[in-house]
Amino acid sequence: MARPTQRKVYKTMQGKQVDMDMLRQRNELTPAVGNAKVNARGDKLGPGGEITKKREDIVQDHYRNNKPAPDELAVSKQKKDLVDDWQDPEPTGGWVEDEDGNFVKKEDE
Repeated sequence: MARPTQRKVYKTMQGKQVDMDMLRQRNELTPAVGNAKVNARGDKLGPGGEITKKREDIVQDHYRNNKPAPDELAVSKQKKDLVDDWQDPEPTGGWVEDEDGNFVKKEDE
């Protein structure tokens, strides 16, 4: 059973009580400050502060248009075989190890 959420009531320094949830609900249709053209809920506002697109529709559009990326890319078997069969003609890049364990160019032996 889910516990009911309790309303968060704060006390100011002067002893006044402020119910933040009530304040949020009371002002959720008030246009936000700035140039975002949304209200406190996140609804898109048009001319005169009229709601043109609800927050729920904006969220649905976002998830409909932005599919999650797959964890790993699929590689076809043919491409995988090509990668596995490929061998570097000179795996050391023209370098060889001398008797002391140092790597030197092949022509410098």
